[in-house]
Parts: sequence; C-alpha cells; structure tokens
Amino acid sequence: MALINTAIKPFKANAFKDGEFVEVSSEDIKGKWSVFVFYPADFTFVCPTELGDVADKYEELQSRGVEVFSVSTDTHFTHAAWHQSSDTINKIKFAMIGDPTGEITRNFDCMRENMGLADRATFVVDPEGIVQAMEITSEGIGRDADDLVRKVKAAQYVASHPGEVCPAKWKEGEETLAPSLDLVGKI
Repeated sequence: MALINTAIKPFKANAFKDGEFVEVSSEDIKGKWSVFVFYPADFTFVCPTELGDVADKYEELQSRGVEVFSVSTDTHFTHAAWHQSSDTINKIKFAMIGDPTGEITRNFDCMRENMGLADRATFVVDPEGIVQAMEITSEGIGRDADDLVRKVKAAQYVASHPGEVCPAKWKEGEETLAPSLDLVGKI
C-alpha cells in the first residue's frame, strides 16, 4: 500500500447526492482538493457515526475548496434507501458513490477481497489528483472528522508553502518547520 504521492486511477461511477442519482468521475476532481471516505457497508454500526461526523464538517471542508465523496461497495440505490431511512445519513450532502464492482475500492487498494467490502479508509487528494494523506483503521475503530479537517489544512498549507512542513498536532495558524541542517538533532 504505497499510495502516498501517487495519482489516483481514473474512475466513473453512479452516486446518490442531494436527493438524486448523479454520475461521478475522476474528471470531477481535477483542479480541486478531494476527500474519499471508504467504509464497509450501509445500514451498519460504526459507518453511520463516521459519515455523520464528516457531514457535520462538510460545510467547513467546502469552504476550503474540498469536495467529499463517500464510497462503499453498496449500490447508489442502497445509498438512497439508507439516506431516506436514517436521520444521521439524511444530513449528508456530499456524493455517496456506489462501487458494487469494487473497481474504485481496488484502485485505492482498500478492498477486503475475502468479503467484497471496503476497508475503513480515508484519502486526501490534491488538485492534481495526487494522494497526500491516507488513514486506514480496522473494522471496530471509527475515524474522527476533526482530525481529517486538520490533515486537509496541513496538506493545503504544505502545498502552498514549499519548504515548510507541519509538525505533529499542527493546527492552522501555529508555527511550522523549515527543514534544514540547522534543525537536525535540535527538535
């Protein structure tokens, strides 16, 4: 799994977004920051808590020029049914991509082949389609949208400030580092 600093593979899929079915493709993300949130299955337990958490941060991510896509191996029809039946999922405004063939999930190298389900995986992709950050957790460990937003901010900062890096727990507005020989062994 060496996807950091690699380009995402082309894809085209059906999604459920804002009460309708839409087609989503890799062409849609060109020139924009994107987040892909893979999860095992609709109508489950940890997944709605994570997607609801991301939905709560969607407006903030949008204000930063970031588009969000959730992806599971369910169909876009299943996403629509889940959206209509769950108060938590009903607040989602981003595209919920159906990947029943698993092509997109495999492209991001997060398919559980023995189950046909996506891992719990998140990818931050820059405007050139390059993976800048990723996180994968096991089945029972939910992700935190606050940390996702922090990682997006750090990735955007580093992209716009060549020669600077963000230290652990960096928050927007805090001091960054400029790697140099002067810092070696002094941090």
